[in-house]
Amino acid sequence: MEIPDELLCLFSECIEEQKETYTIMVPKEELTDGVIQENGTYRVALIKPASNATDSVESTQPHDDSGPPVEEGERRNVEIEGIGDQGDGIAKVERGYIVIVPDTEQHERVGIEITDVTPTVAFAEVVDRELENE
Repeated sequence: MEIPDELLCLFSECIEEQKETYTIMVPKEELTDGVIQENGTYRVALIKPASNATDSVESTQPHDDSGPPVEEGERRNVEIEGIGDQGDGIAKVERGYIVIVPDTEQHERVGIEITDVTPTVAFAEVVDRELENE
């Protein structure tokens, strides 16, 4: 999966049907690069979720939906969905939140430990490469 440089925001959200229209809720923290203007025109891309989009979570701590869905020290099993411009693996977790994982290959399933968390992206290191592709 290629992520274009001009992409300002990437997250997952459900679409709500309201009579003859559909609504997508954009979390306020996703708008750090600009302000939504009333009656403005914005591009929205809809991407069908992968059928195997369920990552196993080893942490039992609950996550606040308004912040990042991961915490430092948390371990997860993820699939590397793409490779970024710097050659690092890109995995997505809840709400489309991006986790950068160096030294991985596209489509590789790995066990990771989150090492750094920001509002828009987290960084992790591989702790287990012996996961089977599902």
